[in-house]
Amino acid sequence: MGKNINEIIEQAVNTGRLTKTDVVTLLSSSGEDAAALFAAADGVRKSQMGDEVHLRGLIEFSNYCERNCTYCGLRSSHKDLARYRMEEEEILAVAAAAVPLGYRTVVLQSGEDSYYDAQTVASIVHRLKKELGLVITLSLGERNRDEYKLWKDAGADRYLLKHETADADLYAALHPDMTWERRRQSLLTLRELGYQVGSGCMVGLPGQTLNALAEDLLFLQALDVEMAGIGPFVPNPHTPLAKAEGGTVEMTLKMIAVARLLLPKAHLPATTALGSIDKQGRQKALTGGANVVMPNITPNRYRRMYEIYPNKICLDDNPAHCRNCIGGIIASLGRHVADGPGHSPKDCFSGLAG
Repeated sequence: MGKNINEIIEQAVNTGRLTKTDVVTLLSSSGEDAAALFAAADGVRKSQMGDEVHLRGLIEFSNYCERNCTYCGLRSSHKDLARYRMEEEEILAVAAAAVPLGYRTVVLQSGEDSYYDAQTVASIVHRLKKELGLVITLSLGERNRDEYKLWKDAGADRYLLKHETADADLYAALHPDMTWERRRQSLLTLRELGYQVGSGCMVGLPGQTLNALAEDLLFLQALDVEMAGIGPFVPNPHTPLAKAEGGTVEMTLKMIAVARLLLPKAHLPATTALGSIDKQGRQKALTGGANVVMPNITPNRYRRMYEIYPNKICLDDNPAHCRNCIGGIIASLGRHVADGPGHSPKDCFSGLAG
């Protein structure tokens, strides 16, 4: 006889270890069983990460992309998309305006855009660190080891590179001219160079199975990521997957909850994508294991052009309004905005300055 849900949850809480079969069982839960999963995840979040919610100010500084991923609205073959690039001084100005709002971390994100060569990115990172004292997360896709090292030496603290799916065949179908093995190796290189590593996956991709989702979670655990970004797949009408069904709120929340049980000391964001398909999506994630929110501080004139998926929330909010809004949401849950840099609580990162 197999273990019941409560036994699996208890094992996860006590040991942080589950078999793939156990993970699939948790992801298959519903009703009272799912409620027990969410409650357990929230309890682990509280005991391991406290009641702080960490804010990461997101700057989407270029929507050019040299890749052609089948799910993404920034794909290179989307010729009707108006493209933009922010120059160094504008990026610095946006980040500087975020500091008085209480942001300690900025996330520099773009499509895979080689217009920003390694030295340009290094200069931006160095100035953000030296002039503003910010903690810096980069999310620029796959680059080579020398570039990653240069940016780490310039002051970058974290790197977010989502693996999207740990199913190699599905990965190949979604990413023309890319391979799962290269993505995995890139993440291992980031780990070796001393970055706080973020990865993550989409939930509800066409052809994705519960076994594949379980593999995603076990891969994140094996990599021992400092952050795991898990959000729903949202079909974009300008992609080959335009008519596919999207990921569900319920499955995304269960993935976040199981991630918290497997990764008790990882930062888990309540994603904008989840908030875009459910008005209460971020609140639900924050009460089911999540402890990070990434408000968009990109200038409004660019936001609609960074359309990885459609109907994104907060496109017209200015950073101050957005900061107040998210602060209110966090307070309504009995939580508070963190005032520290939000580094990983794992021992190997506990002494970092920032």
